[in-house]
Amino acid sequence: MKTCGGIFDVPGRRERLADLEARTAQPDFWNDTRRAQQTVARIRALRGLLEPFEELEQGITDAEVLAELAASEHDAEQRQAVWNEIVACLARLEQKCRQLELRSLLSGELDANNAYVSLHAGAGGTESCDWAAMLLRMYRRYAESHGFGVAIMDILPGEEAGIRNVTFLVSGPYAYGYLRGERGVHRLVRISPFDANRRRHTSFASVDVVAEVDEEIQVEINDRDLRIDTFRASGAGGQHVNVTDSAVRITHLPTGIVVQCQAERSQHSNRAKAMKMLKAKLYDYYRDQRRREMERFYGEKGEIAWGRQIRSYVLQPYTMVKDHRTGVQVGDVQRVLDGDLDGFIEAFLKQQVKNGRTGGNRSG
Repeated sequence: MKTCGGIFDVPGRRERLADLEARTAQPDFWNDTRRAQQTVARIRALRGLLEPFEELEQGITDAEVLAELAASEHDAEQRQAVWNEIVACLARLEQKCRQLELRSLLSGELDANNAYVSLHAGAGGTESCDWAAMLLRMYRRYAESHGFGVAIMDILPGEEAGIRNVTFLVSGPYAYGYLRGERGVHRLVRISPFDANRRRHTSFASVDVVAEVDEEIQVEINDRDLRIDTFRASGAGGQHVNVTDSAVRITHLPTGIVVQCQAERSQHSNRAKAMKMLKAKLYDYYRDQRRREMERFYGEKGEIAWGRQIRSYVLQPYTMVKDHRTGVQVGDVQRVLDGDLDGFIEAFLKQQVKNGRTGGNRSG
C-alpha cells in the first residue's frame, strides 16, 4: 500500500490542500472572484484525489482491527468467518489500489477533464446504426459503473433502428483521460438480426473523444466565422421533443467543424452548450494542427471501414474482443459490451507511458 500511496505524493498534497483551505478563511478571499473560484476548484480537485487514499487508509485500519479480532477469537467457526471477511476486505483494497495506480498514468494536460464522446455509424445502413447504438449502451454502462454522469447533447436516430450519430458528455474526474484511447474505428462481426437469411455481417462505427475545455483556456472564435442554424429537436421514432426550433447547429466555416445540441428545450441553453462543444473541438483542432497530425487525430473524418479499426468485437464464428493496438483479447464479448473496458483502457495507457506519450488531448 505504500507504493499506492506514493503515486500522488499524498503528504505533499495534503499540505497544499490545508494551505488552500486556509486562504479561503482570509477576509479578502472573495475580493478577486476569479482567483477565488480557481482556488475553490483546486480544493475540490485535491479533495477528489485524496479521498480515495483516505478510504484506503481506513480500509487498512479496519483490516488490522479484524485481524486482531480473529487472533483473539477462540471459536473456530467465528474465527474463520472473520478471516473470510478480512480476505474480502483486502481484495477490495487491492482493487482500489489498482484503480489509483491506473489513475497515476493520467498525466496529460487535459486528462482530468470531462469528455465529449461522438459516435458515428459507418457504411452499412441499419447494421451500422444498430452497432452505434450498442456502443452508446456500452459507454453508458462503463460511465455508470465508474460513477460518471452521461448527458446526451445531440442524437440522430437511424431510419429503421439504432442511431446514425450521437454526441454525449461524460462528466467526472479524469473522464477524458480514461476515454481518450477509445478514439478510432470499432468493428463488429456477427450474425445479423436484420438478415432473414441469418448471414454474417461486418459493421463499423467510429468513436471521437475530445476534452471539455476549462473556462480559463482561451480559444478565439470570431462570430463572422460561424453559421448558426436552428431546427426542431426530435427524438427516436420522429417524436418531437419540442414544437419550437430549439435545437442549434453551429458550423465553424474556416475548419468545417460542426456541432449541434438539442439537449434542452431552450434555444439559448442549446446554443451555449453547442458553443462549449465547439470551443473544445477547436482547441483540439489547433493543438493537433500544430503537431501536423490532423489526419490521425480526426480519425472519423477518414473512411469508417476495414483496415482502420482499433478494436474488433467478434460474435461469430467465435467470440472475442481484440484491441489491435495493444493486443489485449477478451473472450467474454458480452461482458465488454456491458461496459467492462478497464482491461483495454489500462493496457492502452500503459502502452502510452512505455512509448513516452502521456496523451494530453489526443489518443496517441
